[in-house]
Parts: sequence; structure tokens; C-alpha cells
Amino acid sequence: MSDRLAALTEALLAAAKRAGADAADALAVSGTSVSIDIRAGRLEQAERSEATEVGLRVLMGQRQACVSASDVTEATFAALAERAVAMAREAPEDRFVGLADAAQLAGGWDIATYELCDPADEPGAAVLEQDARQAEAAALEAGAITQVEASAGYGSRAMHLAGSHGFSGGYARTSRSVSAVAFTGTGTGMERDWAAESRTWQADLPDTAGIGLLAGQRALLRAGARKPVTGTYAVLFDERIAASLIGHLLGAVNGAAVARGASWLRDALGQQVLPAGLSVIEDPHRPRLSGSRPFDGEGLPTARRLIVENGVLTGWTLDLGTGRQLGMASTANASRSTSAPPSPSTSNIDLTPGHASRDDLLRDMGTGLLVTSMIGSTINPTTGDYSRGASGFWVEGGQVQYPVNECTIAGNLRDMLLRIIPANDARAHLSTRVPSLLIEGMTLAGS
Repeated sequence: MSDRLAALTEALLAAAKRAGADAADALAVSGTSVSIDIRAGRLEQAERSEATEVGLRVLMGQRQACVSASDVTEATFAALAERAVAMAREAPEDRFVGLADAAQLAGGWDIATYELCDPADEPGAAVLEQDARQAEAAALEAGAITQVEASAGYGSRAMHLAGSHGFSGGYARTSRSVSAVAFTGTGTGMERDWAAESRTWQADLPDTAGIGLLAGQRALLRAGARKPVTGTYAVLFDERIAASLIGHLLGAVNGAAVARGASWLRDALGQQVLPAGLSVIEDPHRPRLSGSRPFDGEGLPTARRLIVENGVLTGWTLDLGTGRQLGMASTANASRSTSAPPSPSTSNIDLTPGHASRDDLLRDMGTGLLVTSMIGSTINPTTGDYSRGASGFWVEGGQVQYPVNECTIAGNLRDMLLRIIPANDARAHLSTRVPSLLIEGMTLAGS
């Protein structure tokens, strides 16, 4: 597969050169996806897809254009290249576009050390259906569960990137997943919760029955939920959703947002954005993770880096274009699809864990809200004003009292992140490892 994709990118580059492009890069992607959905004891959906797509970016001076196709014939490549060159000639000039210099390009990586591709055979549809049915059966055994939706899936994806500047490289990755959503109650009294697991290697996937049982148990705990009292309280973000808070920070330090002036952290470089002692680390080289990669979408070598060190923001997340716009070097964070030019994005993320368990933070918070689910989002990207619908459990005296729903939590992200207290319950296998987070003094709107 890798040789085939490499040949496709070379053919695209040759077509771009014949069409008159000054420079070009090409991306070829091939993937297989299989999914099985079970609902109410019946097979609801079985899907399998296989596809190969190619993308070509051409540059004419300081102008660029991107085109893509799923037809990989020679005639299509010629037409694609001619169309891209014609589009680039009409595109507005952008003094920040351009390929990497040859000296910047990645080389010599050992893709085997990343363990991105499971050598095991692709599971058949019958195997995936058995996984989903086991999850469903276990969820129903949890108690008064009225309905379960269970899914199992497998995916494999290979990519190859090549450029007229000499870069050529690719890799493949796989994934295997099982999920279950359990419902309890009926009508307006219906509540739901879920559990899911995904792994790069199938052998690492936990017991599917355990996934279903956890979904059922979580749903049963939601029964009888009601609105909490409006006021200012401590809020403990459960590990399942705590990563969203760090996600807002990562969005604010993305070079594209900073360059547009549309970031609530646009003036915070070198300033305290998290409590002292906490760091946010990106490591794209962790094995068996969905975010790992040896090079970025522009062929630059990836590396471990500190985004926040000891609470202080140390840098932006940049590709070549945003780096040039901000007068900085790329952080090798370019990401791209077949149909769009590169843009910055992060890979594997770690927030420094705390020393206390989630139960310790629950005990110490006194009265407040344990948030296990969030819906909707009103985040002002310029000011950091934060407002989200939430559900979870009301806590008094450090003990969970009853489930709650239909409430809103609000604050300002700049202030919120400076007050986070992390637990130590981040799950090791996740690409983004963020533990449960406690924040004192948040506004809660309920009844």
C-alpha cells in the first residue's frame, strides 16, 4: 500500500510540473472502515467503506491552490494539475505561503518504533458484531436499563506525502473501538450515559462486556436527575470531559487564531496561564497512539515540546505559514487533508497530574457540582468568556447527593485555568491525558 501511495504522489507532482507549477506537494490517502451498530437487540447497521483519495497543492509564486480527487487515473491527474495551476494563477497573493526549505525536512525516522499499525488481521464483521452484542448484553444486566445502543468498529488508514522540494514519506495506522450508550427511564424522565474504548492495537482493547456494564451503571446513577440551585460553587470536571478545558487553551494558542487576533491568549506569551507547577506537554512520538507521527503535514520532523511550562505559556502552535506571519519558526504542527492547505494542530497532549485522587478533590470541594457531561458551547474566542450546559451530580459535604441536569456553568477561561486543581486519574492510553479538574467559584445557573 505504501509503495502504491508513494507512486500516486510522484505521479501528481510530475503532472503539476508538466502543467507549469513552480512548486507543489501531494498527499495520497487510502483507508478502510468497518462498523457494526446494535440497537434493541437487533443489528441496526453494518457498514464497510474503502477509499483512496489524492490531493495536490500547487504554488505559482506567492499564490497557491488545492485540488483533490478520488479517481486516481493518469487522465484525472493531468486535468487536476492543470485546474490547480489555473486556480493558483487567479488566487490572491499570500507572502506567507511556501514549501519548507530542504534543510528543514524530516528524514531517518524509524516508523516501527511508533507502533501505529497493528499487525493483526482485520476483524471480520461477525467479530465486531459479537463485540457490540456483548457490550449491549452487559449494559442490560446492570439493572433497569430500557434501551442500549452498542457499536464496534475497525479502521485502517495509510498516507503518503511528497513534495517538489524532495520530501517523501508515509505511514499507516489502525484503530479498534467499542462503545455503548445506555438509557434508563421513559419520557421526560429518561436519562442516558455511555462508555467507550478505542485502541490502536486490537490486543490492547479492554473487555467489551466491561464497557457495556460501565455504560449501564453510569446511566442508572443518572435516574431522577433534577436542576441544582443557582449560585457560585466549586465545580469538579470529571476526567471524561476535563480535556475540553485544555482544548480551549490549545485553541487559543493555535497560530492561526493568534495571527488573526482572534485569541483570548493573543497577548499572553511568557505569562502565567496555569497554576505554578503545571505544564502542558506535546509529545508526538508516544507509541500506539492516534496522534503520534514522525513528521507533520509539511514534512518537518516532529518533536516533544512544552506549550506551557510551570504555568507559563512558552509558545504558539505553528505551521510554516503562521510561523512566517508571526515572525517565528514552525513548531512542526502542520496538519492537512487532501482538499485543503496546511494549518496548525496539536498531537498527543499531557497536563501535569496532581497528587490527589478524584475522590480526594470531591471530599475537599464541600458543596458544588461534579460534571460528567456537557452539551452546547458558548465560548467567546476573543475574550475567553465561557458558558456551557452541564449535567452530573450535586455534592454536599464532600459526598455525592443526587444527579442533576439542565444547568449551565459559566466563567472566564483565563481566570478558570489559573485556578485549576488537577487530580491524578488521567488514563494512560489516551492521546490527550488530562485528569479530573477542580475549579472553585464558578457561576452555576439552575433552578
